[in-house]
Amino acid sequence: MQPSADTAMHLKKPLSSSGLKDSSREADPQAQASATAVEELVNSLNKQRLYREVTLAIRTSIRDARAEFSFLRFRGLRSLLNFLRSVSQYDSKINLFCQTQSIPELQVVPVLFRHSLKDSEDDKVESLNHILGVEPMKITGPSTGAEVALALRVLEGCCLLHSERTLLAHQHKAIEILLHILSTRGASELGSCLDALISIMLDSSSNQMVKMWGVLAATHRPC
Repeated sequence: MQPSADTAMHLKKPLSSSGLKDSSREADPQAQASATAVEELVNSLNKQRLYREVTLAIRTSIRDARAEFSFLRFRGLRSLLNFLRSVSQYDSKINLFCQTQSIPELQVVPVLFRHSLKDSEDDKVESLNHILGVEPMKITGPSTGAEVALALRVLEGCCLLHSERTLLAHQHKAIEILLHILSTRGASELGSCLDALISIMLDSSSNQMVKMWGVLAATHRPC
């Protein structure tokens, strides 16, 4: 059975394909612009969410790292170290961490030297007058070996992820403090201290000069 002429005409040319192509081409720029705008919005929201997560993690950990009691500081340092380990796996998070370290209240390195890596002699009480007076002296628990070792690991991570932290460490006399830790602390802090010492000297001429002068002073002591 042969199809009629009208049927054959509809089978040969059901729709104008060229017309569809032309209309799709006209719609493409607008669709692409809309898709680009949506993608930019999603990326912006993701960056804001990630920034809030990073700042919240640092702020919470620093709060504990400033505590008066060693076990609270240890908890904060452990959180900071876990955070740095997770950050090191993603370039985007590393960049965000570096950005946060320009904000004074979120800077990690000063907290380490003011609380966990400071000499316990700084808190030595000469008399009971401060304790029994109207304004009692704030006494901070001394740093344990585990706390010092953990703080050194956090210092190492900060300097490796953000090289500018070595300059901030230099401002807190990091070389002198770490050398003092090497000479006074036990074996549990030795490995962490050596790794931290290497990390703060990488690409840091100021810290390298301090180390060199320290070695020269040690080798040229008067008899």
